[in-house]
Amino acid sequence: MITINNEPTAYTPIFLGTTQHSLRLSLQILIMVGMKLNDEIVETYNVTVSAIELGDLPNIGSEIAIDEIIGNELSGFKAKIRHSDAKLQSNVSTELKNLTDLKNVGRYQLLKGKNTMAQDLNAPELTNENLILIRQLLGVTQQELANAMGINEKTIRRIENKEQGITDTFIDKLLVAYPDLAESIEVQFDWVSLTLPDLTSKQVIADVLRLQENLFLERPTSQNFYTREMAFAGEKNIYIQDFAPVKNPETQAMDQKFGTTLYLTGKGTRLFEKALLEQSMNWHDFFAKARLYRGHLTRLDIALNDKWGLLNMNDLVKAVQEKLFWSKSKSYAVHGNVNDGWTVDFGKSPFVIRAYDKHKEQANKDYDTDVKTRFELELHQDKAEYVLDEWLNNDKKLVDITFDILYSYLWFTNGKIEDQQLKSDTVRDEIEATVEPMPAWSLLTALGKKMKFVREPKKQSVERIEKWVLQSVVPSLAVLKKTGHWHEIIEAINTAELSAEHEKLVMASTKNAITQASKQLNINFEKPTKKYNEDDEQGKGA
Repeated sequence: MITINNEPTAYTPIFLGTTQHSLRLSLQILIMVGMKLNDEIVETYNVTVSAIELGDLPNIGSEIAIDEIIGNELSGFKAKIRHSDAKLQSNVSTELKNLTDLKNVGRYQLLKGKNTMAQDLNAPELTNENLILIRQLLGVTQQELANAMGINEKTIRRIENKEQGITDTFIDKLLVAYPDLAESIEVQFDWVSLTLPDLTSKQVIADVLRLQENLFLERPTSQNFYTREMAFAGEKNIYIQDFAPVKNPETQAMDQKFGTTLYLTGKGTRLFEKALLEQSMNWHDFFAKARLYRGHLTRLDIALNDKWGLLNMNDLVKAVQEKLFWSKSKSYAVHGNVNDGWTVDFGKSPFVIRAYDKHKEQANKDYDTDVKTRFELELHQDKAEYVLDEWLNNDKKLVDITFDILYSYLWFTNGKIEDQQLKSDTVRDEIEATVEPMPAWSLLTALGKKMKFVREPKKQSVERIEKWVLQSVVPSLAVLKKTGHWHEIIEAINTAELSAEHEKLVMASTKNAITQASKQLNINFEKPTKKYNEDDEQGKGA
């Protein structure tokens, strides 16, 4: 029994996971609660709850001790807990820290004292150029920086002129004067799409996700040529699409076609992270496990949460409008406004770089967050697989891969880039040599190095084409056949022009068929037989 906005209900509240992209250890957390009635989830609520009152974080699917929920979609929902025990605070804090560590698959800190550097934290070596950029970012003169740090201005000047090195003591004093420089940029997954060709949706739930099947609602779908969908709590946050079993008219048996796609949206990844924690797994373990089931990525979004506003979105939008940037992609778009927050997209699928005002976006939903600006890499198909290959197979840190991509594909400057430079083959080198960088962007990408997406091309074959047609095209062809358009399809097939690669496949397949047939008939098509000669026959009879 639970009261929702003063209305008693017969629902049983169950815990479905935490939904925050950036967990703040303030012990006020945002969770998803399902309302269970007759063993079915009929409603869900995203509620703010006191973790201290909640006690230990429940397992996904467990009942949760909530007596009352108040609020609405606009102002947010809040929950009142049945019991309170302040002694549990330390346990809850530990759990939240573990969940935060799992959520952040990498962290980048602009500046960190050597003595307190965490092993899982990445930070560039502070150079004289970095110091100049930091001072420009802070908007202070050499004298003002020296006064704030309690040192001689001459020291700042000598360091920036490369006449003096940077000591650990200098970094510690800089951090004391400007503690925000110690804020980290967190790297997280924000969307995952995985195709698993050998499994059904129920097998994905049981073996890959390892979640309770009764938490998923089964319903029909027509998306992506699939016929069935299993949705966590009935919502499209964690859901799997596959093929519903069909009755064979000849045998009356139920035939099951294999092949699924698992989708974890932004909210879905955050819910699933609690499940990973319960299984003593992390994201690296999960993707390695998916590979064992022949899973391959169709989309992967990587988010960089900037907690102290290293790059102001107003400055970035102004730079775009004034074309003070270079991008390998020629397409870009600006959305939003100053009040509601800006969003800037660079590129199109299969690769998009996105920057937006996360704090304002959440504030518009009446949610609190300590993230100021978010940068996202949206990667599809081969580009998503490239990142996963580098992370799983080449022992590279995900944070390094992420910043390499960002550094290589987008660059902001303090000066206008000439049109002839943008057309040059060595455009990036020329820009770096002739145009001053935007300090904030240069510092954001300080860990990055030049790279490019390179994957071994998949070898084309008749079998691969056939498999793709059977999985992705046949349902559409069936529609055309049943609606009287089959003749046009046959005509198009007969008149289609094949590429040189396709012609090679046809020739190779034909040759292979002849070879196989010759083996079966015991005829050697390769070696020519001796021609009949009438004179030879006559000679034999003489």
